[in-house]
Amino acid sequence: MITKLWHDVEIGRIVIHREGIDMPTRTKLTRRKFLRGAAAAVAAPYIVPASALGRSGFTAPSERLAVGLIGIGNMGGGHLSGFLGDADLQVVAVCDVNTEKRVKALNRVEEQYADQREAGTYKGCDQYNEYERLLARDDIDAVLIAVPDHWHATVAIAAARAGKDIYCEKPLSLTVCEARAMVRAARRYGRVFQTGSQQRSAGNFRKACELVRNGRIGKLQTVHVGVGEPSREKYLAEEPIPEGFDWERWLGPAPWQPYNSERASGSYSGGWRRIRDYSGGMMTDWGAHHFDIAQWGMGMDGSGPAEVIPPDGRDYDTLTYKYANGVTMYHGGANGVLFTGTEGKIEVNRGYLKTWPDEIGLEPLGPNDLRLYESPGHRADWINCIRTRQRPICDVAVGCSSVTVCHLGNIAYWLGRPFKWDAVAGEIIGDAEASRWLDRPKRAPWRL
Repeated sequence: MITKLWHDVEIGRIVIHREGIDMPTRTKLTRRKFLRGAAAAVAAPYIVPASALGRSGFTAPSERLAVGLIGIGNMGGGHLSGFLGDADLQVVAVCDVNTEKRVKALNRVEEQYADQREAGTYKGCDQYNEYERLLARDDIDAVLIAVPDHWHATVAIAAARAGKDIYCEKPLSLTVCEARAMVRAARRYGRVFQTGSQQRSAGNFRKACELVRNGRIGKLQTVHVGVGEPSREKYLAEEPIPEGFDWERWLGPAPWQPYNSERASGSYSGGWRRIRDYSGGMMTDWGAHHFDIAQWGMGMDGSGPAEVIPPDGRDYDTLTYKYANGVTMYHGGANGVLFTGTEGKIEVNRGYLKTWPDEIGLEPLGPNDLRLYESPGHRADWINCIRTRQRPICDVAVGCSSVTVCHLGNIAYWLGRPFKWDAVAGEIIGDAEASRWLDRPKRAPWRL
């Protein structure tokens, strides 16, 4: 039986259940206005191709999930490619505050779908500057959210209220309180919510965690996680706002700042990912991948560390997390994630898995060993769960506990002092100043 996680709204804590189907059933999808735009675009009577009827290996329109993409930048553009090649999905709307990106995405959708049709035309996708207009459509089943981190919670909670299933890029949130609010919203509105920490869907990461949790390296003692540094405050001079770029809406709930091309850039070497108002830096960006795997390997989904200690130049050379079960986790010192136990080590990263000694990774699991959730692929798992109403492999509650570890590390770095954490209550113990960093004020009129 697969372990599933969700949020217990009544008592406000994350709990673990073992279930199969655990969400309200959803009515069967009905045929939508799939040929709406195309029919209007052709003067002569429209002949429906075999692909539109579900023949020749295609999924019939009535069985496809109508999806909208909110945010068409680096990650959103990559997802658009995957969505357009997925016969289970139909992209019907795109949204971005950058007119150039939005129109380019719209044209890409229509050109690709036109190539798949005998008529050679397709006009069934709409574009929006405001995500609220996309969410107001009752013919959209699900949304992909790939906006900057400071927008994740606002958009995702609105999507849940609008009855849409959600795939939200990592890191899940800008703050701990936002992440917990996202869990509550997904549960209240019965939404399937996949966090974009896709390493959980990769076989080598699953194998590494299964080996650790089945005791192949003995008793787990330490975990090292190799990711970059926290975000920082940064001054950037004002520049003219490019034509067709809605800077006010790009800022949204973040504090007002004048436009600067670096501030608005999605570059990993600079841009908003490195600025505290919009992101937690590489601690949350890549941390949402590697700290997520560390939590999975430790069996700590739904929980977290008991104490967080920043480097002090004396007793602690690096950021240190202490768990109540005796495991200590360190920021740095690994190619990805390094698990060390009393009888061996396992290191794992993308396309890489190494064990010490070698025999640890060669012996297959036995019939009575623990097996973790095996995903068919992160997007495919999300789609399957939308149809079955099960929890996906990186459900919002998993994303919440993993990103919380990242946020706590940033708080310790920013304040330069240790603190204790109550993972059940979601509270920093006895430190009011540190506790204020669990959330951020939002610029009006934006709120959760």
